Amino acid sequence: MWLDRLAGQSTSPALSQPGSRSYSPAPRRTASGLGPYITSQQRPGLGITPRSSSLSLASSESSASSFLASSRRANGSTLKESRTIYAGPDPVEILSTVLGDDERPAKSATMPGVGAISSISAEDLQLEFDFGGLSLKELALSEEPAADGVGVYRPQAAEEYDRDKTKFEDLHRSIGACDEILGSVEVNLENFRNDLATVSADIETLQARSTALNVRLENRKAVEKGLGPVVEEISVSPMVVSKVADGHIDESWVKVVAEIDKRATAHKKNASSAQGSKGLQDLGPLLEKLVLKAIERIRDFFVSQIKALRSPHINAQIIQQQNFLKFRDLYSFLHKHHSALADEICQAYMNTMRWYYANQFTRYENALRKIKLHSLDKTDVIGNEDTSRKGTVLSSSKIAGPPHDAFNLGRRIDLLRTNNTSALSSYLAEEDQSTHYLEVPFRNFNLALIDNATAEYTFLASFFSPALSYSAISRHFTYIFDPTFQLGQTLTKTLIADTYDAIGVLLAVRLNQHFQFELQRRKVPAADGYLNGTAMLLWPRLQFIMNAHCESVRALTSALPTRPPTSKTEQGKLSAAPHVCTQRFGQLLHGILSLSTEAGDDEPVVTSLGRLRSEAEAFLTRYSAAFGNDRRKRERFLYNNYSLILTIISDTHGKLAAEEQEHFEGLKTAFQEAA
Repeated sequence: MWLDRLAGQSTSPALSQPGSRSYSPAPRRTASGLGPYITSQQRPGLGITPRSSSLSLASSESSASSFLASSRRANGSTLKESRTIYAGPDPVEILSTVLGDDERPAKSATMPGVGAISSISAEDLQLEFDFGGLSLKELALSEEPAADGVGVYRPQAAEEYDRDKTKFEDLHRSIGACDEILGSVEVNLENFRNDLATVSADIETLQARSTALNVRLENRKAVEKGLGPVVEEISVSPMVVSKVADGHIDESWVKVVAEIDKRATAHKKNASSAQGSKGLQDLGPLLEKLVLKAIERIRDFFVSQIKALRSPHINAQIIQQQNFLKFRDLYSFLHKHHSALADEICQAYMNTMRWYYANQFTRYENALRKIKLHSLDKTDVIGNEDTSRKGTVLSSSKIAGPPHDAFNLGRRIDLLRTNNTSALSSYLAEEDQSTHYLEVPFRNFNLALIDNATAEYTFLASFFSPALSYSAISRHFTYIFDPTFQLGQTLTKTLIADTYDAIGVLLAVRLNQHFQFELQRRKVPAADGYLNGTAMLLWPRLQFIMNAHCESVRALTSALPTRPPTSKTEQGKLSAAPHVCTQRFGQLLHGILSLSTEAGDDEPVVTSLGRLRSEAEAFLTRYSAAFGNDRRKRERFLYNNYSLILTIISDTHGKLAAEEQEHFEGLKTAFQEAA
């Protein structure tokens, strides 16, 4: 039995050590008579408290050994579990004997149930104990850890007392040093408090002064608000005086002059209401001198710029944009303070620009006169049998030119449809060796004239307004361009004087109308007089040419025999093919309709075209009479001629073209049966 072995080892040194552990690594169990050992909690009647470490330790160690042995037997053997009944001496008495406790046997003898039979169950065998990696002997010899928060008093040795004395002396010295530091801190805090009191007093003083200054500032602002404008009106800074007298004329100089103008205007306004103001009386002479000095410098500046316009090979528009328009306020100032001098400057400018444009366009016209032109004279009419082609230049010197077609529009209409808005330069005009029609020099001269007129009118309206009214500006514009306009009309008269080119004259009319629309878009009404005068030259000449065509057809009709030929030879010469006059009439009609897509019913060309059509129909009817009684041939002839005319004008558009197409479609249908 393991209890006997435990009793036999009671004299071992390990058990002779006094146990001081009051705990066991085994988990605590509830009181039960089936346990393998008896703990202090299972002996309430013995008077042993849980603090009795000796009994608990012996019981725990013996019980643990029993449990370990039982576990090994249960795990390593196939024998059935058996219960062992202990009948030996009381383990408590044995432990008491070993430990030398004399009182325990007496108590143990009186404990009831000591000899009670206890049994070991399967549950007790399955318990596991944690000894912290120690054996039972080591666990028994180990000391119980002191309880947390519980101090154990023991007497001090002399060395410990000396060591603690030194610590306390160091602590005393540290406390003394802290007292000294705290004393100095207290002194500093006292001084700081006194300084704060001084600063607080200074702040209160400053607040009082600030309040007083704020009051004075508000008062000064109120006074300045009332007196500021008055003082500003009656004072001129030295910088302004120096700038006006000696400064370079630029944008800043213009601003200074505007400021002087403002001061002068205010001075005149206030002079009558403040006669007794000493400041206004002193300012008056100074402002007058400044205004006169500004006028003098403005006059010299504009005179120098006008002289620059007379320099050779100068571009007037560059000077206008850079040196005139940037300083247009100066002219307004000059006109306001010295209108007579401003008028003289304006007149000098107008005379200069009048000479400039007349000179430039005279040179340009001379260059255009060198362009070779086709000459269409009275022989280039519909009814003329002799259609010899001639070429000439505008200066009337006769030279042989390339052949031309007086009735075919061809690509001449491209002048109206082109997107090129620039005129032919003088150099290119002089070097051009090709032959053109009259509309080419007409377009280039008038295009250049319209562009320059637009630029000049825009400049006049920008520079001289609001000093001058728009009616005065229009008069100045007319004065400047009058020689140039006369030059343009002279050129137009020369181009159309002897020509019988109806297509060319009508093209010039459409170009002139295009220029009128362009001027309206650009809002330049001052050049309308020139374009209206040009139209008055072109329309009569077109009417004259159309009348010449009518007269030629009428004369051709009159020359036809009144009776059909009687000889078979003459009858054999007759053909139902379209007549050459029909071809010319169709081409001329096509050109007029192509140029009249937007024409109104009130245009002279509509009446003239109606008359020419009547003459052409009369001629064809009279010519068809030569077929005599052969009605079928006569109608076939008329059908072929009207069909040719309709074919030629079939690609034209517009109201007038639709009417003509409808008319000739009816004539063609009337004679279609014979064809």
